[in-house]
Amino acid sequence: MANPILVTGAAGRVGGVGRTITKLLLKQGKAVRAMVRNEDDRAQALRDMGAEVVVGNLLDLDSMHRVIAGCETMYFLMSVSDAYLAATVNAAAVAKHHGVKAFINMSQMTLSQMSITETTASPQHKLHWLAEQALNWSGLPVVHVRPTVLLEGFFLIFTSDSVRESNQIRLPFGEGKTSPVAVEDVARVLASLLANPQPHIGKIYHLTGPQSENMHFYAQEYSKALGRTITFQDIPVEPWRDGLLERGLPVHLVNHLATMADLHRAGRYDRMSDDVRTLTGQGPLRVQEFVKKNAATFTASVKEAILVNT
Repeated sequence: MANPILVTGAAGRVGGVGRTITKLLLKQGKAVRAMVRNEDDRAQALRDMGAEVVVGNLLDLDSMHRVIAGCETMYFLMSVSDAYLAATVNAAAVAKHHGVKAFINMSQMTLSQMSITETTASPQHKLHWLAEQALNWSGLPVVHVRPTVLLEGFFLIFTSDSVRESNQIRLPFGEGKTSPVAVEDVARVLASLLANPQPHIGKIYHLTGPQSENMHFYAQEYSKALGRTITFQDIPVEPWRDGLLERGLPVHLVNHLATMADLHRAGRYDRMSDDVRTLTGQGPLRVQEFVKKNAATFTASVKEAILVNT
C-alpha cells in the first residue's frame, strides 16, 4: 500500500482547506492520513470519507512522531495563533527526522512584500515570515503556497450579517483593491501539489482570484448574484476592531485582522497571479459565483424579513 499523504488541520469545518484537500485526494484514489485535534463528529466524517484519522497536536513532539511516521508527503497548516512558529518548527523537525520527501507549507501572500527589514503590524505575519525562513533553513524539500485573502474569511464571515440585514457590505477596506480567492481553489492547488510534489520542490506559488477590484465593484457583484441592490459602506478600522474583541475573538487574531484591514486600505492587497489556472488548468471562482453559491447565507428568511421590516 502506498504511503499516505498527511493532511494537518483536516478537521476544519465545511469549506475548510484541509477538509477539502482530503476530499479531493481521496477522490483521486490517494491514501490520506488526516490529522485532527480532537476525536469528534468531524473526525468521524473524515473516516466516513475514507481517510485514516490520527489525533495529534502540532506542539506535542510525541504525537507528531505518531502523525508523521510513514508519510513521505505532507501538508502543513495551522490557523492564526501566537504559537504558530513553534508549531511549524516542531512539525519540521519531526518531518526531517522521518525523511519526509515533500513538505507543502500553507503560508500567506503578504510575505511577498516582507523581508528581513520590512514587516507589518501583525505579529502573525512576522511569525509566518519567520516560519518560512526556518523551513528554508531546515533543508526540507519545501513548497510554499501563499494565498491572498480568502473569500470564506472577510467576504463570508464578516459581510453576511450586514448584507442580510441592511443590504450593505460593511468593511474597513477603504478604496483599496483586492483579489480574494476561494478555499476550493486553494484546495485544488494544494491537492495537485500533494499528488505530484517533486516538480514543485523549492518553489513559491501565489494564489489570487481572477480580478483585483475595489469593494464598490464587488458590491455590484453581490447585487448581480443576489438579485437585489447591495452597496459598500466603508467603516473605520478601530471601532471594527473593538467589535471583534467584544465578540470574544483572541487579541492575537484581532490584531492580525485589523492589520489586514489597514493593508487593504493602503492598496497592499491589489495583487494578481495566474498560478491557480497554471497549476490546475481551471480558473479561480469569481466573487459573483461565490456569492451565488452562498446566497442563503446572505439572504434573510421570510420570517427574518418580516421582523426586520416591522
